[in-house]
Amino acid sequence: MNAVIETVALEKRFGPVRALDGLNLRVVAGEVHGFLGPNGSGKSTTIRVLLGLARASGGSASVFDRDPWRDAVGLHRRIAYVPGDVSLWPNLTGGESIDLIGRLRGGNGDAGYRARRADLMEAFQFDPKKKARAYSKGNRQKVALIAAFATPAELYILDEPTSGLDPIMESVFTREIGRLREAGATVLLSSHILSEVEQLCDRVSIIRAGKTVESGTLAELRHLTRTQFGFARNDFGDADLDSIPGARDLTTNAGRVSFTVDSDATSAVLQRLAELRVTGLTVAPPSLEELFLRHYGDDIAAADGALEGASAR
Repeated sequence: MNAVIETVALEKRFGPVRALDGLNLRVVAGEVHGFLGPNGSGKSTTIRVLLGLARASGGSASVFDRDPWRDAVGLHRRIAYVPGDVSLWPNLTGGESIDLIGRLRGGNGDAGYRARRADLMEAFQFDPKKKARAYSKGNRQKVALIAAFATPAELYILDEPTSGLDPIMESVFTREIGRLREAGATVLLSSHILSEVEQLCDRVSIIRAGKTVESGTLAELRHLTRTQFGFARNDFGDADLDSIPGARDLTTNAGRVSFTVDSDATSAVLQRLAELRVTGLTVAPPSLEELFLRHYGDDIAAADGALEGASAR
């Protein structure tokens, strides 16, 4: 499929600091693509390069087969962008801010736009009459989301878009992403909320220290993690348990057996459990969080070690 976004060996340096260090990213037309990584991994820098707000130091980046640095003005008419921390004009009302953003993107304020705008304001429970300086973070986020969704775009670049929203408003956001998918739009969704990405995205890319470390569909990536099995102990002997192919971390607790296996070995495990006639079987597929922790577990361990060291002093 055609790539809407493509970066090849993308680099961005700020003096001696390499924010991006050979990043490869490909987002194809019509997909919702999750873009994962902790603070400092290079997500926001990548987005700034894709929007033409920062110039790459090396490698290449293209959006709709055009250079975002040279063709930013034309590309912005095809892109809707929502940052994670929205700044607004303090003396404009929320409604005026939404309309101004729409006009900057080339919206003409026709009847279709006004109807979408009204529906979105109702769905997001948004009061457009207050001055922007009185808005909370969540309401500023709603302004950007309503402005993005009210004027149709071919590409939506969303950088932590649900930051500051409550769970009810997050469900409205989820509905709107579904609508965009049905309309054939392309979405690049940067998020810290792994459950959100797992629910919404067709493919994901995980970046670390400015490089892509994993990319693919969830089905493709899940084979790299382990599936959790559990069942009632009943009268199984140790030999029976030892015969489960590829079982790892096998434990027995409160009359239940639990273990993990590499996901590509699940068929053989299920066949063996059927032969043993297990009861109360539960199978939990690997989550995106497990995959994420594969790449950042050492960072978390180092942080925990530092905290323990500090508390011991």
